[in-house]
Amino acid sequence: MDCIHLTNIRCYGYTGYLPEEQVLGQWFEVDVKLWLDLSTAAKTDVIEDTLDYRSVISSIQHIVKTAKFSLLERLVGMIADSILQQCDGVTQVQVIVSKPAAPIPDFGGKISIEYTRTRSNL
Repeated sequence: MDCIHLTNIRCYGYTGYLPEEQVLGQWFEVDVKLWLDLSTAAKTDVIEDTLDYRSVISSIQHIVKTAKFSLLERLVGMIADSILQQCDGVTQVQVIVSKPAAPIPDFGGKISIEYTRTRSNL
């Protein structure tokens, strides 16, 4: 199966366990892999024969900007489910959402949650 990778989608959102995360917000980074058949588009060079990933990026940005969840896991699940529901040709999706600046004392790394879901998980 073929795969489209969308990486480093930066969005400002309000998901987090701490109250200030839901009020002040923070930056998130989203990486997505979309499995689908690209063989027709590879022959025709016509955008209608593939997935217009601009709509996927816009949808991800909208979800991150407008959703307010306590858990990053819920945000990742919502993004994965949304992509599978909106993109008919996508058979599997992998979504990684990272908090580059997690509000944890003495921790300079980032936290990431990864989901891989197939259409049959809907």
